[in-house]
Amino acid sequence: MDDQAWYLRTSKLALALAIIHSKPADKSSREYAEHLARTVSGQESKWRAKVKALEAEVLQLRQKQLLSRICSGSFESGGPSSQLQAQEPRSSENTSTLLEDSGCVLSNDQRTEPSEMTEHPGESCISTPFPPLSIVNRPCAPLEKPLSSHMQFLQHLLGLKTLTESESLKTDLSHFENASSTVSDSVFQLLDGLITFYREPKLPCSSFWIEAVDTLARLIGDRNLSNHILKKCSKKLEEFEKTLLQVILSNNRINRFQVQHYVSQSLVTLGSCSLLRKSIISLLLSEVNSFADDLGAINQVQASYDVTRYENIFSVFCVLEQLLQKETEEGNASGMGHEDQEIKKFLQKHDETILQLSDAFPLFTFYLWRLGTLLNSVEIGTVK
Repeated sequence: MDDQAWYLRTSKLALALAIIHSKPADKSSREYAEHLARTVSGQESKWRAKVKALEAEVLQLRQKQLLSRICSGSFESGGPSSQLQAQEPRSSENTSTLLEDSGCVLSNDQRTEPSEMTEHPGESCISTPFPPLSIVNRPCAPLEKPLSSHMQFLQHLLGLKTLTESESLKTDLSHFENASSTVSDSVFQLLDGLITFYREPKLPCSSFWIEAVDTLARLIGDRNLSNHILKKCSKKLEEFEKTLLQVILSNNRINRFQVQHYVSQSLVTLGSCSLLRKSIISLLLSEVNSFADDLGAINQVQASYDVTRYENIFSVFCVLEQLLQKETEEGNASGMGHEDQEIKKFLQKHDETILQLSDAFPLFTFYLWRLGTLLNSVEIGTVK
């Protein structure tokens, strides 16, 4: 027996003897051991919750630090930090205007004078032309509250990047990549919350969630941030896309159409990012191809079909049409091509499927024809 195994067995024996010697007179050793196990288990869940809260607090502090670094122009990368090209300090009024233009929300309570900033030496040691950015706790629904700070941080980040890259205030953001983990961690948390909500969306749906999806699409569309976000969050993004699709397809409630419209709009918003659009189109076409095959098999044997799935597939058609139109408008048709297996399968079986199903499912085949026309126009644009 090696030392580690011997130590483990000795420790277990010592623990058993300690429990036996310390047990109350009115309990057996087994009952007392089970009582201790429940006590420790309850404490462990409290510790886990505390660790989770502390991790969230640490992430929020990292977010605030990153925003402060962007405002100050302090990007350290083994060399001298790049500074904002602003020779004279701006007044608090001009500063507030700049921050509002950047997408940062400043209430009256947040508009601080430079003299007020010096009264809190512990908050920041960096001399900056901007007041410190705080992530405000807005009034939110319970499910929105944990995500509100992440979304505000990401919105502030996008706004400040736009501001610092503009002609009025040029900052070298080449060293920004050093803080990419803060951004990707925040996106991961935001995605986690979005998936939780969209699995069970409740009416009335708040605009908060569409705003969060829009922020996500803008972040992934940013050329400086997309690589870092996709490295960590690509699987989470795929899960989110599949969650949205399944909510559309599996909802069988009588008043589902309002929820479906909301979820469909979220998919379209997510697909506004050209980097995500191709994968979303492929995912939706996969479902259309699968359903067309199922209807073909059902039609041959004259069997019954899933009416709910049939009704819900039209929401998928609508999303696909909007995304393909967006693809054509932006001139990204060459990115689609015949390489995508789902597009290839759809176009190959398009005419045959319409001919086979047109009598039994005329509305479905009409939408197939419309979709085929759009995809063919994309292919023609690619050839040109």
